[in-house]
Amino acid sequence: MPVKIRLQRHGKKGKPFYWIVAADARAKRDGKFLEKLGIYNPNTNPATIELNLDNSVQWLQNGAQPTDTARAILSYKGVLLKHHLLGGLRKGALTEEQVEEKFDAWLKEKEASVAAKVGGLDKAKAEAKAAALKAEKEVNEKRAIAAAEAELPETPEVVEGEIEVTEAASEEVAEAVVEEAPVAEEAPAVEEAPSKEEPKKEEAAPAASSEEE
Repeated sequence: MPVKIRLQRHGKKGKPFYWIVAADARAKRDGKFLEKLGIYNPNTNPATIELNLDNSVQWLQNGAQPTDTARAILSYKGVLLKHHLLGGLRKGALTEEQVEEKFDAWLKEKEASVAAKVGGLDKAKAEAKAAALKAEKEVNEKRAIAAAEAELPETPEVVEGEIEVTEAASEEVAEAVVEEAPVAEEAPAVEEAPSKEEPKKEEAAPAASSEEE
């Protein structure tokens, strides 16, 4: 009976998670299975993978063929490496101590890599949170300033052209006031006092000509 190691879908619509199962290759994807080997949840970051390492290696040794996605998961968790090392043990190329030593070294390196990735994600989350708080603070400050400005009395804005018009109007008003103001009456001219000297009498008319005589 051909056996496949594959994923079986579970979960809600839009948020699926999967069981990693060993099942008959002829069975439906979500049908009966021979053994549940672990779970795979892609909804977390990083993805959550729980796997029974020894049972998975045993199924591979028995000839089970993983699907592409299942193979990637088995490789990520070190199942394929363990299967390869045990093959070398069966051939006599490696001892049990060497197999365990190589596999433990790989596990430590993998754990360090995963921890670094998780640390980077945590740092990115912290930076994103700080940026969001800063943006929210700026928005609140702008709202406070806008509210304070709304409470202040509005002062009319004077445009340059309006200044010129105002000055011209003030000049016209000043001129009108000057024109309407009563003009002081001019004092009558003082008559010159008559001179004590009497005007000379007019000269006598010339004597009649000799002809008239």
